[in-house]
Amino acid sequence: MRLFISRGELLRRRAAALTEATRRGCDGLVLFGPTPIFYLTGFAFIATERPIALTVTAAETVLFVPRLEEEHAAEYAAADRVVAYPEYPADRHPMLRLAELLTAMGAARMRLAVDGDGYPGIMGYRGPRLSEVLPGASVSLARDLIEDMMMVKSEEELALIRESCRWGHLAHQLLADYTAPGEIESEVSQRASADATKAMVRALGPTYRPLSWTAPGARAGFRGQVGKASAIAHAMTNNLRIQRGDVLVTGAAAAVGGYTSELERTMIVAPISAEQRRFFNLMVGAQDAAFDAIRPGRPCSEVDRAVRAFFERYDLMPYWRHHVGHALGVGIHEAPFLDIGDATEMRPGMVFSVEPGIYVHGFAGFRHSDTIVVTERGFEMLTYYPRDLASLVIDR
Repeated sequence: MRLFISRGELLRRRAAALTEATRRGCDGLVLFGPTPIFYLTGFAFIATERPIALTVTAAETVLFVPRLEEEHAAEYAAADRVVAYPEYPADRHPMLRLAELLTAMGAARMRLAVDGDGYPGIMGYRGPRLSEVLPGASVSLARDLIEDMMMVKSEEELALIRESCRWGHLAHQLLADYTAPGEIESEVSQRASADATKAMVRALGPTYRPLSWTAPGARAGFRGQVGKASAIAHAMTNNLRIQRGDVLVTGAAAAVGGYTSELERTMIVAPISAEQRRFFNLMVGAQDAAFDAIRPGRPCSEVDRAVRAFFERYDLMPYWRHHVGHALGVGIHEAPFLDIGDATEMRPGMVFSVEPGIYVHGFAGFRHSDTIVVTERGFEMLTYYPRDLASLVIDR
């Protein structure tokens, strides 16, 4: 299978983006975010203090990069031209150089749809707004333009996400195999991730590229959700030693062609208490309530309402911490969200994590997460790791 998005699809995306910009009364787009740039060009890069910008007009698509990315962009970006500037901040600020480029392209008087009025302030970056260096242009904030396009996945995207699920499954299975009382969480995570990535790279061959600087392949781990700390929904790794009776909340995924998935499970190291079993079963019930509410044509908010109703029915609201889930694909978190405040209609091709959690402070946390795709009649589960307690007990 192809392990990246085809050039043909990238060109179709750019044409669709330009069509939507035109419908909004704009002549072109200027994008600064790494996600929309990747989405329209296939160019994955490490965002630093050095600005990178993509300009899309009817005449051409130009990628503006620092010198250190020039060859990288020229080889991998689906763009008509790559223009490089020396460095940041250098003797002339890159935003001034970008203004010169846009002027030469005829964009100085255009109406431009942008994902931000200039490069975002990351890694110490400081600089003028695009509207300041290009005062003759009309800058219209349209961050939602690309985000809306990303919501419904193509068959090429779904193929990459399915492949991600496959290797996330292996990574999680290895994590479960290597987990035992007395082991240190980070060591188990590193071993499972390394072995899964090794198998993945060998199986997929030389055409495989993660296109992610944070994830070189497959990964699985606990991220600090060990024992009582499993009740911290977004814990950070503390190198805890796994003990008998611990509840472990896991996470696994794999980067494939710039796309990812999400698989999370609650494992318990034997012996299991009656209270652990009760909360585990309630957590599975909450996820089932979410699944029952996922249908095309319904608002995302309905899924969250169904889970909140389940929580209220079983007096679980003191243990509620977050909404049911989020879209994903290129980003680990994308819009829309399975939240009572998001009225976006679920449509076939939308990919979501479904992950209601129960968090009992001082005791344990319980959360499964599965990646699903909305279909014409309901949804398809893309992750397929066992969800039942018997399959998730560590007894060694």
